[in-house]
Amino acid sequence: MKRFIFAAALCASSTTVLAAASSWSYGGSEGPEFWGELSEKYELCTTGKNQSPINLDHFIEADLKPLEINYSAAGNEILNNGHTIQVNFQPGSTMSLDGHSYELKQFHFHAPSENQIKGESFPLEVHLVHADKEGNLAVVGIMFKEGAENKALVQAWKQMPEKKNAKEALSQVINAEDMLPTNKAYYRFNGSLTTPPCSEGVTWLLMKDPVTVSKEQIEQFTKVMGTHTNRPVQPLNARPVLQ
Repeated sequence: MKRFIFAAALCASSTTVLAAASSWSYGGSEGPEFWGELSEKYELCTTGKNQSPINLDHFIEADLKPLEINYSAAGNEILNNGHTIQVNFQPGSTMSLDGHSYELKQFHFHAPSENQIKGESFPLEVHLVHADKEGNLAVVGIMFKEGAENKALVQAWKQMPEKKNAKEALSQVINAEDMLPTNKAYYRFNGSLTTPPCSEGVTWLLMKDPVTVSKEQIEQFTKVMGTHTNRPVQPLNARPVLQ
């Protein structure tokens, strides 16, 4: 399973894997409520007990160590895979959690946000997908609230492909650290990929503080995608949410 999740993350994104096996979407007869019926490979979308996204609430106080982030300007490719806009990274950007190192593979977006904080939804959320050498995934989530233009998104938005399955090299490489909030305090919980095949065993780290994004930036993304790109929140099933 770990190897499978790892391969899935590298081939596409944590939210758009195995599309060739069976098509899926965010609405209609191929929408989230039917994902588990579209393919036996998507069964966990229905039967899984540790699914993402969630509404983060009823937090448990814990001694969460600071994330050790060592990102570099290595985001060199942007693509539209039909489900999201994704920026791929060359090797070299790492994040350490409890002394365990993960490498940043890509980040991608959802509008509106997939996760919620105390029932609050945000207009945009980014997922930074990391993998360790064994293929275990750790996803750092950041919420965006409407406000000032987000400077870290300018280059990606400038070259955002409008057509499905289109991709291009970025004329200016991106450093994911530029998207992070100043305060890097986070919530932690166990979860899954947020789209088919909904594989579980993913460590989720959601930043407590949102960053800003302009109304125009939100509208550009939603216009290109043509629909909402978020899975509804899933049952917590007694999972602890640490802070």
